[in-house]
Amino acid sequence: MTSPEIERLAEGGEHGVPPDPHSAAQRAVVEQFTPRFAPGSLVLYLGNTAEKDGLVLDAAALADLGIASTEHDRLPDILTHDEARNRLFLVDIVTSQGPMSRKRIVELEAVFAKCNAPRIYVTAFADRDEFCEYLLDIAWGTEVWLCDAPDHMIHFNGDRFLGR
Repeated sequence: MTSPEIERLAEGGEHGVPPDPHSAAQRAVVEQFTPRFAPGSLVLYLGNTAEKDGLVLDAAALADLGIASTEHDRLPDILTHDEARNRLFLVDIVTSQGPMSRKRIVELEAVFAKCNAPRIYVTAFADRDEFCEYLLDIAWGTEVWLCDAPDHMIHFNGDRFLGR
């Protein structure tokens, strides 16, 4: 189940995403990534470079998780919460913040220091060519998702999945 804001987003309603590459990637994350990899998650924050408060900002839900909504300028582009598994998906679109680098993760960990939910760091890329441009900057322990290959995710931490 998605939040009403995302239903309006998907329908192009009041929170419609403008037609630029960054926004197209955001829409792909909401419409394709989230149902595949975080089904049932609620979007708590959906940033917008033009609107500093974001297209979606659920300040009450963020506060319940121990996250100050006043830190929205430091939040990832998209923040979803899988309540059933109590996991947060922090998704940055590479065109805005760059990839989930070690420096970016340290910055986000400071923002999420009071939050007990496990965090999954994801960088979204339009395609493999864009991904290859940033390959050396991607931090271990993060995930990569390509908009043009929505059924797959690249894991930068095999041990988590191989059980070592």
